[in-house]
Amino acid sequence: MEARRSIFSRIVAGAIGLSIVLVLALWFVTHQTVLTTLEDGAAKEVDVDIAGLVDIYATSGLDELAERINDRIALTPSEGNTPHYLLANNAGEVIAGDIARWPLLDPMVSETGEIAIGAKSQGFARAVQLGPDLRLLVARRTDSNRAVLRNIALAFAVGGTLFVLLVALLGRIAALGLQRRIGQINLAFRDPAQATNLAQVSGGDEIDELTGHSARAITRHRNLSEAYKETSEQLAHEMRTPLSHLDNRLLKALEASPTPPVAKRLMEARSEIKRLVQTLESLLDIASSKSRRGERAGLAPVDMSEMVNSLCELYSGSAEETGHSFTWEVEPGVTIDGEERQLSRLITNLLDNALKYVPAGGAVSVTLKSGPELVVADNGPGVAPADRERIFDRFYRGRSNDGDVHGSGLGLALARAIAERHGLTLSLDHTEVGSSFRLKK
Repeated sequence: MEARRSIFSRIVAGAIGLSIVLVLALWFVTHQTVLTTLEDGAAKEVDVDIAGLVDIYATSGLDELAERINDRIALTPSEGNTPHYLLANNAGEVIAGDIARWPLLDPMVSETGEIAIGAKSQGFARAVQLGPDLRLLVARRTDSNRAVLRNIALAFAVGGTLFVLLVALLGRIAALGLQRRIGQINLAFRDPAQATNLAQVSGGDEIDELTGHSARAITRHRNLSEAYKETSEQLAHEMRTPLSHLDNRLLKALEASPTPPVAKRLMEARSEIKRLVQTLESLLDIASSKSRRGERAGLAPVDMSEMVNSLCELYSGSAEETGHSFTWEVEPGVTIDGEERQLSRLITNLLDNALKYVPAGGAVSVTLKSGPELVVADNGPGVAPADRERIFDRFYRGRSNDGDVHGSGLGLALARAIAERHGLTLSLDHTEVGSSFRLKK
């Protein structure tokens, strides 16, 4: 079973894709949750710091506030979410703090936002108006947030990769088990003899149940086919035997030198016997081909190019004797899985049909190309539109080029049955002149 067509490979691929989506979704949710938590924490720290500084300003005045701000800057380490301050008048002139200039934040509405701290750092800040000509900015660096988020991303990348690989491994193991079990069912359908070993499978799950039902159905079908074949062969034997005896009696009667009228009648009777035997064999072949339609057992590679060339060479002599123009064009290397004897009979029936219905002087052509696609065309009287499908019915007989009705009317019916047995279609093309039978996939 090809991996690219296997449903189990698609299931594993789907599981891997779903796992990747789930890992990415979980990472995104975690990233956003942690980011929001860190930002909320920074905002709370800033608000608590501002509340303390406002209280100092209210109780001790501007000088005390500036001194406390400078003390906090001096005592806070440079790493981590360090606090940063800016105490300035409304003109932006610095009174205290380590932030060089006032950012684009409105203190009148206690605006918050991301600001630049130094040349490379970022921070979360809030601006407040302390007095008519005094404003305060408190910020917390958020650089460490990026490191936390990077670590989370790395953890998800490593853990997610391991998770996806584990899903792929377990999925592949499970898929191989299912593929093997389904493969047993497919093998039983391809080779019915294998069904006996699977008929007793039971227990486990739905696939075991399907395996048992399939095996028993295949076994029943095989038994019915064998019974049908045995009955048909027995029936054919029982009919051939008396017909052969009757033919032998007619032959002995002819050896006794009867009168010409009697001899003529005896010869006609022998012809009828032969026609009956041929009709019986054709009916059995049609029934056998239809019963095995789509079945792969018994098929082997057949070189259609070589077969068509051999048959055309054989029929070229007959066509010359009957005054027909016979040509063929065969693409080399065209092969098909089939039964060589049956395919040969199919092509023979088409050629017999063409030479029988095309008057002397007419043309018959055969074309084979890859596909396979075989066309047997002629410039004879053609087929009436109303009879285009009827000609493939059993016992339908058209008039030959001598105006008489010949044959059993089973040639084209047998040809179509053989085509269907091999997964091919046999049809009559719509042509203005003559007939064109097309055999193709």
